[in-house]
Amino acid sequence: MRKKDLEIKELLDKEIALRNSEFELSYEKPDPLLVAKRYKDEYAILLCALFAYGKASLIVKFLDSLDFSLLNGSEENIDKELDSFYYRFQNTQDVKNIFKTFRRMKQENSLNEIFLKAYKKENNILEGLDFLIENIYKYANYNSQGFTFLVSNRLKRDSKNKIKEMGNAPYKRWHMYLRWMVRFDNLDLGLWKGIDKSDLILPLDTHTFKVSQKLGLLSRQTYDLKSALLVTQKLKEFDIKDPIKYDFALYRIGQEKLY
Repeated sequence: MRKKDLEIKELLDKEIALRNSEFELSYEKPDPLLVAKRYKDEYAILLCALFAYGKASLIVKFLDSLDFSLLNGSEENIDKELDSFYYRFQNTQDVKNIFKTFRRMKQENSLNEIFLKAYKKENNILEGLDFLIENIYKYANYNSQGFTFLVSNRLKRDSKNKIKEMGNAPYKRWHMYLRWMVRFDNLDLGLWKGIDKSDLILPLDTHTFKVSQKLGLLSRQTYDLKSALLVTQKLKEFDIKDPIKYDFALYRIGQEKLY
């Protein structure tokens, strides 16, 4: 390993040692995981991930206001209880319909099982993710700009039906959810089975994108899935079995402008 890479690895390993603690999650240092960690319900946790865009403190405030037990009740109750709820690009109907969709899905399937059906074929995280998104739209019977923004579009494919690396967004919120559900440590929940954490992809957001460039983990200038895959590949040089353990450290370095 090059001297520069050794220095980066040492920096990140120190940050991990410092950050891998529940004390890192607080209202003073807000993160959607602060709310997600209260639940064992994979659907409630996915809602925490999908609404995790914008200012961290406002994300946590909105998630705190949601009653995730509605996922176990009736659609009539969802309509009643969420009548005045909205969040940024999601209006009240969008919020109601994501709850209704997840309620329907929860009655029939585990998200883990849906994901595994597509992932297991080639241990491909992106295939599992695309299949999950496809299933959400099947159950939704609803669409709008706000709903599509929340759930994301299905991944774009080439003429051979392979998922494109260039031309797709990084799918940051989805990869963050997968990190939460597959990895297990003082931060991540580790509730899913059957997925190898070495297959995970970095949840690339604007913080981790810029920090990755500054540290020399990424030379590419385009914020897309290809860049997420390139940083992930670089992090595998530091830990081939668990490259995404570096995600939270990279995120905090960027958020706190430490580098």
